[in-house]
Amino acid sequence: MLRMRPYKPCDAEDIVSWCECENTYLVWGGYLFGDYPISPDAMNSKYLELNGDCEEKDNFYPMTFFDEEGIRGHLIMRYIRGDDTLLRLGWVILDPAARGRGYGKEMIRLALEYAFEILKVNAVTIGVFENNPAAMNCYLKAGFRTPSIIEDSCHEIKGETWKIAELMITKEEYEHDRV
Repeated sequence: MLRMRPYKPCDAEDIVSWCECENTYLVWGGYLFGDYPISPDAMNSKYLELNGDCEEKDNFYPMTFFDEEGIRGHLIMRYIRGDDTLLRLGWVILDPAARGRGYGKEMIRLALEYAFEILKVNAVTIGVFENNPAAMNCYLKAGFRTPSIIEDSCHEIKGETWKIAELMITKEEYEHDRV
């Protein structure tokens, strides 16, 4: 059974080890941390000293997911543009040993439950690189929908243009999926 708790600095060692290659690091969003590979100290600096690059002091919520065997996944939550009714999930990563076993979908389900039932947001968004079909499939299975107007944003990574597909789930969609 997967559970969720706030991130602790001791989690960084496991999380950065999941970036077993540069591509995994980049699709996780590692380009925002700097060059590959990242160290636990660099991750903790980004989170604890730089507030995940969020300008607002109370707008960065890193979360860790675990079961009886240990840490299984990680993501961050933040409000968008100071709007406390719209939450963004990001920096989603899963322990490679847990991939393909439903942990990703369960992790997203727990994050959505927290977002809608505890934080009382109206919608949750997430971006996923189009060259990451496993993550895209996971988010869609967890209930995210592609908005009617897709806001494509591109990043130049390793000399290539990587497009981000923006997904969203509203509170109404979440509640309907739970019935």
